[in-house]
Amino acid sequence: MNFTVTSTRQTKALKVVVYGPEGIGKTTFANNFPQPVYIDTEGSTNFIDSQKLPDPTSWTMLLEELEYLKSTSGIARTIVIDTMDWAENLAKQHLMAKNNWDAIDASSYGTRYVALADEIGKLLNKLSELVELNYNVVLLAHSETKKHELPDELGAFDRYVLKLERRDASLVKEWADMILFANFKTTVITDSKTNSKKATGGQRVMYTTHKPTWDAKNRLGLADELPFDYEQIRVQLEQAMPQAEPVQQPVQAAVQPAPSQIQPQQVPPVQQEQVPLPEEPPQQQEVQMAPPENLPAREYTEEISAAIPQDVADLMRMSQLSTKDVMKLIYNAGFMPEGTPTENVPQDLWAYLVSKWDEALKFLNN
Repeated sequence: MNFTVTSTRQTKALKVVVYGPEGIGKTTFANNFPQPVYIDTEGSTNFIDSQKLPDPTSWTMLLEELEYLKSTSGIARTIVIDTMDWAENLAKQHLMAKNNWDAIDASSYGTRYVALADEIGKLLNKLSELVELNYNVVLLAHSETKKHELPDELGAFDRYVLKLERRDASLVKEWADMILFANFKTTVITDSKTNSKKATGGQRVMYTTHKPTWDAKNRLGLADELPFDYEQIRVQLEQAMPQAEPVQQPVQAAVQPAPSQIQPQQVPPVQQEQVPLPEEPPQQQEVQMAPPENLPAREYTEEISAAIPQDVADLMRMSQLSTKDVMKLIYNAGFMPEGTPTENVPQDLWAYLVSKWDEALKFLNN
């Protein structure tokens, strides 16, 4: 068996995590990356000049937007999720609706936290696929302080950490090529006469290497501490980034499974096999269609009832479904008697429908 020996140094898109307290300027900082597009989970992009996808109102919608970016070229070179901790909240809501849980806690020997980590892992896998297509990925997150104890030392001390569940934070830190911790640098001055203390300073700085009191790392040889300004690291980042535009993933057609009914409390997972489209169009086809990324999206004209929750309405627009389609699904799946008004559909059923959206679409199309 023959193997090819290659160089370990590669020019590839970067996976960056930037975290810090609210108001430090994380969103503005990320806007300096090459041609960014935001996925705004917390509504923090209203005061910057940039571009973004529709704000995701559900975990399903967030994952679908990443799939859209995989099949569409020319939109951006950097994907910014703002913020990761609010995205984690969408994952929690998704699991709670899907499994009829009241909360994500340590019940059942921590299996709920494990399920949450699995969902975050799915997100990171999709982001890694986008990195392979030459998209840089920047995850923004808030920070919080937690007590930390070292196994070989007595006593505890405060550390700045990602505002995520412990397993999720570990996954994100392992996934990233670079972790930048931004903070306000302050100095405490003690008055020798009155013994009173006063904090001064407040400069915005970023830390690029690990310290006992925070997590940070970089692979570009950056200084340990720098002003929180993108220009301080622009040269090193752009030398490490690929200069080519992101590559569009080839369009594939999915083989639809046999029709199956959605159960009100449990929907079996549906496996899909991906097959490539034929290279040549049928001979009888005379009109050559434009590439998928150049086709304008069909305008959604229906005015959705206020009785339908916002996250359901967003998925309806994304999937081009009418209220009649959704109510037909609810009737045919046996959730509600036929003729039930939209206003009488319970909120927990709407939440369950969002958590099973992909299966619902397959059921509706069969």
